[in-house]
Amino acid sequence: MSQFFYIHPDNPQVRLINQAIEIIKQGGVIVYPTDSGYALGCALGNKHAMDRIVAIRKLPENHNFTLICGDLSELSTYALVDNQSYRLIKNNVPNPYTFILPATKDVPRRLLTKRKTIGLRVPNNLIALALIKALGEPILSCSLILPNEEQTQSNPDEIRESLEHSVDLIIHGGYLGQSPTTVIDLTQSHPDIIRIGSGDPSPFE
Repeated sequence: MSQFFYIHPDNPQVRLINQAIEIIKQGGVIVYPTDSGYALGCALGNKHAMDRIVAIRKLPENHNFTLICGDLSELSTYALVDNQSYRLIKNNVPNPYTFILPATKDVPRRLLTKRKTIGLRVPNNLIALALIKALGEPILSCSLILPNEEQTQSNPDEIRESLEHSVDLIIHGGYLGQSPTTVIDLTQSHPDIIRIGSGDPSPFE
């Protein structure tokens, strides 16, 4: 049975944030709010927790996970970013965008695509940012889209009914939108919009 925390979306309670981080550090899988609906998250280095997320969502082996970062200072650790890409990202975060970038050697090999890329993003959500800051590293994450559904989960009460026996913590951070992030591939000389979601694609067109 998962724990269920009510965390204030505008003023996240430090005590509850720290308890959530302990769950992550102990290998737990959490459901937490972002600026594009709810997401599943775990520690970057925990393969077992990642495998649990794969099972919950029934993901294919080659699914692209995303590293949810607190700010741009973490980008260079996990991705190779040229000046043009950096300016584009800097001008458009925090917002509901996922950026596909060439990965550095600090990214675990099991997270890499065949192209050796990784998805990175900085969400515009105070609870998510508080979690990342307290953890001290990005959260390994993917949108909470249940099998046979196309939209991100937005209602934490319904998430509790579906996943209270599958995850270790569900954070209620409000009722959110259902559109996933807009995905931008920055591995080539020009941005390539892979998926249009809740982020405005026009800055990358």
